Amino acid sequence: QVRMVESGGGSVQAGGSLRLSCVASEDTYSSNYCMGWFRQALGKEREGVAGIGRGGDYINYADSVKGRFTISQDHAKNTVYLQMNSLKPEDTAMYYCAASGYACYSDNWSLRDRYNSWGQGTQVTVSS
Repeated sequence: QVRMVESGGGSVQAGGSLRLSCVASEDTYSSNYCMGWFRQALGKEREGVAGIGRGGDYINYADSVKGRFTISQDHAKNTVYLQMNSLKPEDTAMYYCAASGYACYSDNWSLRDRYNSWGQGTQVTVSS
């Protein structure tokens, strides 16, 4: 059973924008408390990009994307978004959304092992 599906990736030039979407199944969205976006570039570890508490009471970003990326959610659609502006070549990666049964806190939102459901990923490629 597919629980989370990402979309919106693509190829853009540096300075461009993309909006990623992640649709979660009803049970996945309603039973988890922290939704996150992660990315993994070739040869690198998967890293947290942004996290949002399901109640909207917590939002955080990796330092590398602060001021450029915005995470948001639509409860009616069980969907989490990642608006990415001013994209840079170093943003090139496979982007994954994930759901965690833990509440979002500063010390855990970016920890991969806190997340129990993952999407299949969507590729983002930024050319210079």
